[in-house]
Amino acid sequence: MDNLRTSVDIPRDLHRRLHEAARSRGCSARQLILESIERIVLEASPQKPRRRLSLEKAPVSSRGHVFDLSSEQIHDLIEFP
Repeated sequence: MDNLRTSVDIPRDLHRRLHEAARSRGCSARQLILESIERIVLEASPQKPRRRLSLEKAPVSSRGHVFDLSSEQIHDLIEFP
């Protein structure tokens, strides 16, 4: 793994609480910091919107002709087990 060293000045009280939290979780302060940064970065990354099938428009054939089918006609065309 390719690591990069950096330094951050944090308030003394926060530093103490960080080490207490790490101790109570049974991990190092470094591990707690990295997990926290990873979580924040994932939350901030843009999510692809889910594409949903729109049933507002009529189905179109490969030739560009619109099928005018009712729900009953579509149901009759579908084979159910």
